[in-house]
Amino acid sequence: MNPEQLSAVIVAALNRLADDGRLSLPDGLPTEVRVERPKVKEHGDYATNIALQLAKKAGLDPRELAQALADELTSTDGVAAAEIAGPGFLNLRVAAGAQGAVAQQVLEAGEQYGQATERTGRSINLEFISANPTGPLHLGHTRWAAVGDALARVLRAAGNAVTNEFYINDRGNQMDKFGESLMARAHGRDVAEDGYHGAYVADLAARVVEDHPGILELPDAEQAVAFREDGYKLQLKEQRSELEELRTHFDVWFSERSLHESDAVERGFAVLREQGRLYEQEGALWMRTTDFGDDKDRVLRKSDGALTYFASDTAYYVDKRTRGFDRCIYLLGADHHGYVGRLSAMAACVGDTPG
Repeated sequence: MNPEQLSAVIVAALNRLADDGRLSLPDGLPTEVRVERPKVKEHGDYATNIALQLAKKAGLDPRELAQALADELTSTDGVAAAEIAGPGFLNLRVAAGAQGAVAQQVLEAGEQYGQATERTGRSINLEFISANPTGPLHLGHTRWAAVGDALARVLRAAGNAVTNEFYINDRGNQMDKFGESLMARAHGRDVAEDGYHGAYVADLAARVVEDHPGILELPDAEQAVAFREDGYKLQLKEQRSELEELRTHFDVWFSERSLHESDAVERGFAVLREQGRLYEQEGALWMRTTDFGDDKDRVLRKSDGALTYFASDTAYYVDKRTRGFDRCIYLLGADHHGYVGRLSAMAACVGDTPG
């Protein structure tokens, strides 16, 4: 017998007292009763103060009501003893057979034990880790893997439809620097100061050369792209494999590139225009994030036509919402603390209520 079942037993006992005319409450009987583990284990398996809560409303002495309730409970299957303590507390002992029944229920239900039997109808997108595909996962990523996966399981157990999503940052200058760093290592040259360093870069470059015969003979520009793409695929494959070993499964691996290969960015801009949250200044396109507490408005498109990273963030969020998610949850690391305000403001700019 678990606390929920014991609560139902106590509610049933209160109803019997009411049916017999021994208990009357102006606001009606409770539909559930709180039971908890006693502070002193020897006092029993569970305890409740329901008699103290109801006695005054019923015009009864708390111990008198507790005694009547104890008499009803001890005649109920699954309750071995009900003892009155203090001004009207009830200490309850569950029968051994009832305790064993819980174990049997756990065995029969397996991994489904404790999960909601009804769906909430809510669809939740849970994005976490989203490490750059330019290097191996580190300890912080594994921590977020554990937290994110645990949260997803809890949300599903509560009856929600949850989509675990990994956002792949596979576009932009960092990807070009990644390819150039691999190429430099493959030729035995020093990596640029703002490039990618570490033993893994040399190892990955060697794997690319082995898997791509003739890559070192390609023209420099073409070669840098080849190193970028081959290294990206190898690094992402390694990340996916490591996360599967951690039993952290992702339903969606979302490529940032896909936002720019489609019309997702312009769709995001269209939503912002409808909300009146865009303006142009000095040839650049801005979002009015200060309307919702951000410390400054954010540039989406620079005066030279280049899109900012925040333009991708906005398009990505709008894409999530158009996919039908009722709630979008971001798990951000400590190094992204400054993103909270701007992401919240962006969600508000597209017409949602963040938080």
